Amino acid sequence: MESEASDPTPNMQSLSVNDSQNHDSASSSNPAPAMTLEEKFRIVRSVGEECIQEDELMNLLRNKPEPICYDGFEPSGRMHIAQGVMKTISVNKLTSAGCRVKIWIADWFAQLNNKMGGDLKKIETVGRYLIEIWKAVGMDLDGGKVEAHEYWPRVMDIARRNKLPRIMRCVQIMGRSEQEELSAAQILYPCMQCADIFFLKADICQLGMDQRKVNVLAREYCDDIKMKNKPIILSHHMLPGLQQGQEKMSKSDPSSSIFMEDEEAEVNVKIKKAYCPPKVVEGNPCLEYVNYIIFPWFNEFKVERKAENGGDKIFKSYEELIADYANGELHPGDLKPSLSKALNKILQPVRDHFANDSNAKDLLKRVKAYRVTR
Repeated sequence: MESEASDPTPNMQSLSVNDSQNHDSASSSNPAPAMTLEEKFRIVRSVGEECIQEDELMNLLRNKPEPICYDGFEPSGRMHIAQGVMKTISVNKLTSAGCRVKIWIADWFAQLNNKMGGDLKKIETVGRYLIEIWKAVGMDLDGGKVEAHEYWPRVMDIARRNKLPRIMRCVQIMGRSEQEELSAAQILYPCMQCADIFFLKADICQLGMDQRKVNVLAREYCDDIKMKNKPIILSHHMLPGLQQGQEKMSKSDPSSSIFMEDEEAEVNVKIKKAYCPPKVVEGNPCLEYVNYIIFPWFNEFKVERKAENGGDKIFKSYEELIADYANGELHPGDLKPSLSKALNKILQPVRDHFANDSNAKDLLKRVKAYRVTR
């Protein structure tokens, strides 16, 4: 990731996260030292909206003391809270259950996918910015690099064993559709991401639901090469954008996302303008943020409101919250300010880091100046 853009064989960078961190935030799920197999399974399984296959996951946790989980991120612009806060919550859960999490800083992928206009130097800068975010929000990161010559034979074998239509079905993983006119480089992307899983020796693919197709491709590849232990797919929920009908956050639409270094006033304005109709639970991004960010981080959600509106209330479960919201006892006018306050409390250490650390401050300035390309 640190080589020049003109270098045809740059290193790729991975980060490894273990259970050595000891943070108050997002760590309330940390279990007692003598954890049962069932407790480990419950914690790890809670990270995913879908698991392929649960019996394989149980067997893995039974037989391997430190399973390896993997996720990858394109350095494509500023980081939003799904990549920052939700990922930290998931990583802390996994490491508390004895897993090691490897995070792939996918600079080559970003170049193939025309992020930052394909400028590798800019992409590498964004990658270093991502690392600063994760450090500030509470991950204990141990970096490592991967040499290119160890990687490509697996990519080529995956490409050789699959027909083009099968690879094309995976282009959703890079935010594309099968109907788009893709470059030849973009066709390589699914083969490379599939190879990541084996190269990193991942037992668990812990990526979003939008990455499911390439993870299934990896399991199919195991059948082709007669590999007994297939990677388990543990796909997490995709946090929606803030506007109506936005299935996921978009970096190209700042109004749809809360970014990790957004100022307090920016967070307040974005949440105030967010889609949040009274008594409507389904498709309500504000409620989803409480469910997937606030409750896992704080184990509760405090709503502050005037006495005539019901007074302050601390919700201990999402079910309790949506019951009040659906029957009108909790109004968006009270939900939104309380959500903003909780989000700002989570993000404040990140703001402080970028304000006080000169290297982080410089990275943020440069990343904000870059034009986001699709």
